[in-house]
Amino acid sequence: MLKIDNFDDCLIGKACVWGEKGFRTDRLIYDGEAMMAVLMHRDKMEYEEALEYIQFNIEGAYVGASTPIVVWPVDDEDL
Repeated sequence: MLKIDNFDDCLIGKACVWGEKGFRTDRLIYDGEAMMAVLMHRDKMEYEEALEYIQFNIEGAYVGASTPIVVWPVDDEDL
């Protein structure tokens, strides 16, 4: 499993993901809101800057079948 450096406190679990041809991969899951808080506090980023950093540098960085998952809350409007 691959981990995201410097966000250990944001790790919330792992998921079993089934891919092509029955291939199973365990992937680490991170709390997106907790990651935002880390970037805003530790790195003094503004909200939009922290969100863009996560979207581009973390969510947008596919590094294979073990790429970590970032989870965000869902509200009724998202369903």
